[in-house]
Amino acid sequence: MVSISKQFHFSAGHVLDTLPSSHKCARVHGHNYVVVVELAAHANDLTEAGFVRDYGDLDRFKTWLDETLDHRHLNDVMDVSPSAENLALWIFTRWSEEYPELTAVWVSETPRTWAVYRVEPRATTTAEG
Repeated sequence: MVSISKQFHFSAGHVLDTLPSSHKCARVHGHNYVVVVELAAHANDLTEAGFVRDYGDLDRFKTWLDETLDHRHLNDVMDVSPSAENLALWIFTRWSEEYPELTAVWVSETPRTWAVYRVEPRATTTAEG
């Protein structure tokens, strides 16, 4: 298995309104988010150039991130509570068809905390037999 990853950044606000009102995250607040996407392929599924995927193909993701999430109130963008865990799952779900090699989305709200949504790599070659 060969994997690649790329890191992206955006800033946004949210409120986790399902928490008790005494919890600090139940108030409106913001983060400087870090998102890492991980793509993987079996060695025999690499491109002719030897790539899992060309890093340049991730430019569409960066544009979407900037237009959809950067400097937004995530409660207005997402249809679920915008926790880091839900954000990782939401991003994965949105991008897994466009990037079938996508195996994980990491989301960080602070330098010491991460949420990860991960799946097993899809097999793209067929076995003969």
